[in-house]
Amino acid sequence: MKTLGYYNGKFDEIENMQVPMTDRGCYFGDGCYDATFSRNYIIYNIDEHIDRFYSSAEKLRIELSHSKEEMKALLYEMLKKMDFGDCFIYWQATRGSGLRSHAFPTDGQKANIWIMIDKTQFVDINTEYKAITVPDTRFLHCDIKTLNLIPAIMAYQTALENGCDEAILHRNGRVTECAHSNVHIIKNDTLITPPADNLILSGIARRHLMNAAKELGYKVEEKEFYLDNLMSADEVIITCCDTFCIRTVEIDRKPVGGKNPVMLKKLQDYLMNDFLRKTDINNT
Repeated sequence: MKTLGYYNGKFDEIENMQVPMTDRGCYFGDGCYDATFSRNYIIYNIDEHIDRFYSSAEKLRIELSHSKEEMKALLYEMLKKMDFGDCFIYWQATRGSGLRSHAFPTDGQKANIWIMIDKTQFVDINTEYKAITVPDTRFLHCDIKTLNLIPAIMAYQTALENGCDEAILHRNGRVTECAHSNVHIIKNDTLITPPADNLILSGIARRHLMNAAKELGYKVEEKEFYLDNLMSADEVIITCCDTFCIRTVEIDRKPVGGKNPVMLKKLQDYLMNDFLRKTDINNT
C-alpha cells in the first residue's frame, strides 16, 4: 500500500477510510495521540512513544483495549502492509462513540483506535530554522498529548505566514515550547531545557537530546528561561521526532545563536548516528 488508514480493525488506503460521526474525537477532540517514524520497517523509539501514549490516555481516563505489547504489534502489522519502509506513523485513541454529550461514558466503553501511515521525508539535520515568538494561549495540561491542538495550529500558521519555520511559545515571557516541537538553548557549554511540568509536552526527541549532551560530557539543566535568554543564547535548538536537533538562526527577524557550532555539531552527529544505528536492518 502507498498509504494506510486503520479504524477499529478495518483498514484501507487513507482516502478510502471513514469514521462515524458519533466518534467523540469528531466533536470534542476527546482523545490522545502519538507519532514517530520508521526506517527499514523499524519504528524508531517505539517503546518510548507507546509509553507516552498510554500515559496520556491514563491522564484522560481513556480505557484502551490493547496492552502496550499488543499496540506495538498492531503498529508493526500495519507498517508491514506498506510498499516502503520509511514512513510517518501516527496513531490516536478517542473516547469511544455516542451521541454528543459533555459527560463521557463511564461504563467501561473502550477507545476507538485510529492509525495513519504514509511515506515520509526526514528533515535534513543541517537545516536552519527561522522562528517567531507567540503568546502561549493553550490550556494548562500541555503534558498530555491531546487532540485539542487549535492554539498550536494557529500559532504555526502565523509562523508560516511570516516566512518562518516554527512558532516559539511563551507565557508572560517564560519560554515553554514550540507549536509542535520542543525548544532549548545552549549557553556556556550547557544545554538548558524548560522543566517537564504541565506547560510542556516532554518530547521523546527532547529526552534524547538531553541524553546526548550528558553522554558527550556537557552539563544539562532543566530550568525556566525567558525571551531575553532565548535571544542572547549561544545556540537555539528545536527538536521534534522528525528533526532531531535543528539550529534556529532567526527569531522575530533578529539573528540568534551561531556562537557554539562545535557543541551543536557534536549533538547533531550523536543523534543522527543513534537514529541510523537503531534503524539499521542489520542490527535487528
